[in-house]
Amino acid sequence: MKKVVVNKRGADRVRSGHLWIYRSDVLDAASASAGAVVSVRDKHGNFIGQALFSDVSEISLRLLTQTDEPIDREWWRRRILAAARRRRGIPAETNAYRMVYSEGDLLSSLIIDRYADVLVLQTLSQGTEAIKSLVVELLVEEFSPRAVIERNDVRVRELEGLERIAGAIHGEAPERMEIRQDGIRFMVSPLGGQKTGSFLDQRENHLAARAIGRGRALDCFTFSGAFALHLAAVCDSVTGIDISADAISTARHNAEINNLKNVQFDEANVFDALREMENDGERFDTIVLDPPAFAKNRASIRPAARGYKEINLRAIKLLNPGGILITCSCSYHMTEPMFLELVGEAANDAHRKLQLIEKRMQASDHPVLLGVPETSYLKCLIARVVD
Repeated sequence: MKKVVVNKRGADRVRSGHLWIYRSDVLDAASASAGAVVSVRDKHGNFIGQALFSDVSEISLRLLTQTDEPIDREWWRRRILAAARRRRGIPAETNAYRMVYSEGDLLSSLIIDRYADVLVLQTLSQGTEAIKSLVVELLVEEFSPRAVIERNDVRVRELEGLERIAGAIHGEAPERMEIRQDGIRFMVSPLGGQKTGSFLDQRENHLAARAIGRGRALDCFTFSGAFALHLAAVCDSVTGIDISADAISTARHNAEINNLKNVQFDEANVFDALREMENDGERFDTIVLDPPAFAKNRASIRPAARGYKEINLRAIKLLNPGGILITCSCSYHMTEPMFLELVGEAANDAHRKLQLIEKRMQASDHPVLLGVPETSYLKCLIARVVD
């Protein structure tokens, strides 16, 4: 096995629990080839672990293990099966979830999502790209899926010198298919939908919204209508809005196949719609804000904060006394303290008092690995207007 030598900062980073070592902390990688599993040593020759090596990315090393065990076919099988076993507690009425969550499951840069009998794969580094065929073979052996799809059409692959690509790599992939989330039926497009076909990370927050929602509800940035359809069971009426015509069409279809009559979906710019509703004197008892990631990087935090604050300010103004706000941010760079602060500022500017009821995160099939803060990205706040 080839050896890579890192400096004290890189070694300490791994020893403190992180799985990444950056290029700036690599002292010698002359013998390592792109995508290979390498032995990582400090400058004194002490063994640190085994990692996937990239010769392009700023993340040069992605730790697999801190032991010297063989990283072979059976090692990958054991890791994938261990991740799958950790999902056994997911209710039977849910057949779409994240089966392998990259660093969160100690399989850095590998993502596997399950959509009923279809598996969707992402290999996001040179290392996991190199073993993609092996991973597909293991998935077919262990889970017998109808199809395995790769959704490697994401920008992060370019940072690894890899092409963007999407398509079936085993079996016959459906263009559209039906899944269940906590008993609610959804149509998804694993070959071309958002992320790997759906926003699986909000699954448990949909249930939290259903547990507290009431009255007249508004679901902003509804996408396929997931929050709206969950709220329909407990609210008198629900309106979902999204700027995407395709998303609205899918959301309407999802309402139809669930036979929900108290939900409507409108194509609109959320910022404009909230402003118009305020001017028209509209009021709601429950409002969900689940926007796309406004802060894609550190440089965009300030303009993103303005966007988050504006939609929260307008939503808070639209709530009846005692109304419920469910507000989310999926931007890793928008930290929870920053998000709490701007929601608080929005409440102050709206001259209203907010009572924080619950702080939530991504669903449990997207586990956070302590020591790797990048595995924690989704913030979901549930608050009540108490003035």
